[in-house]
Amino acid sequence: MLAELADVVGCCSPLVREPLTGPQAVELSRLFKAMGDPVRLRLLSLIASHAGGEACVCDLSGVFELTGPTISHHLKVLREAGLISGERRGTWIYYRVHPEVLATLAGVLLPAGLVSTGMGA
Repeated sequence: MLAELADVVGCCSPLVREPLTGPQAVELSRLFKAMGDPVRLRLLSLIASHAGGEACVCDLSGVFELTGPTISHHLKVLREAGLISGERRGTWIYYRVHPEVLATLAGVLLPAGLVSTGMGA
């Protein structure tokens, strides 16, 4: 694929990694869309900032001036996107980030050679 693209962008600097395929772009856009809300982005950051990348919902709810159901909705969007997972322990749910997914997102945003995207060819 790099050779094919080299013909198209011959006057430009050479590609040093494979660009995203259509399906990869669709999948990643779904993840970025889930993070596109300020509350969800803050929730993701809060969870990732706790030890082990895991936080109890009780630690998350008090940070926002939002109702419990609204926080639950935002957590559900993050969970359905595959950015976090939840585990019930007694009466509380503990959420944890998926570091491999976050590493993939970081790899897409950083210049080639700094971080592997983990997307495979």
